[in-house]
Formats: sequence, structure tokens, C-alpha cells
Amino acid sequence: AGPVVPNGKQTVKQLVGQNAGVSNIEITDSNIRSFDRVARKYGVDYAVKKDRSVSPPKYLVFFKARDADALTAAFTEFTAKTVNRAKRPSVLSRLHQFKEAVKANVVDRVKHKEQERAR
Repeated sequence: AGPVVPNGKQTVKQLVGQNAGVSNIEITDSNIRSFDRVARKYGVDYAVKKDRSVSPPKYLVFFKARDADALTAAFTEFTAKTVNRAKRPSVLSRLHQFKEAVKANVVDRVKHKEQERAR
């Protein structure tokens, strides 16, 4: 049946071995896993290489030249998702707020019980 061509995430060597011409872009965001999900959705063959020479490590995403349009669409969705995630309030902070609110209610309830017994 011939050699099996890898799909999705792969090594740079596998990507270059497909003889389709390779392009790359830089990502400074360490949240590469969520990009992985979006790239899989768009069916892009890509390879991620971490550049450790810089203090916050940056990532190079290599992809086939013919996948450029699909990758642009995937990146647009990825950046929109990242921006939305940054806007959203932290779940832990909201949980803390609700805990405080419940604690205040419980204190009020205890006071009422004692007052009723005193009568």
C-alpha cells in the first residue's frame, strides 16, 4: 500500500520528508496544547520545535507551504480563543467570592436562631 504518511502533529524530519515545502512561524505563548486542538480541527500537518536559547522559550511551528491558508484560519481561531480566555474571570476567584457570600449568610442564620430561643 506504500509508506504511511503521518497526519497532524509530527516531527520536523517527518514533515520535511513529505517533500511539500516547509514554512514556519514563531509563537511565544507557552499554551501550545490548545493550538494543537485547533490545528487538528483544521487538519493541518505541523511540527513544533522549542527554541530554548531565549529566556522565555519561544516555539517555532513548522507546516507545509500548501497548508498556509488552513493554518492562518487555525491561528485566527487560536488567538481569539486565547484572548477570550484572558478576559474571562478566574474560576477560583469566583469560587472565593461565593464562599464569602455563603459564610455571611450562615452567620446571619445562626444569629436568628439564637434570637428566637431567647424569646
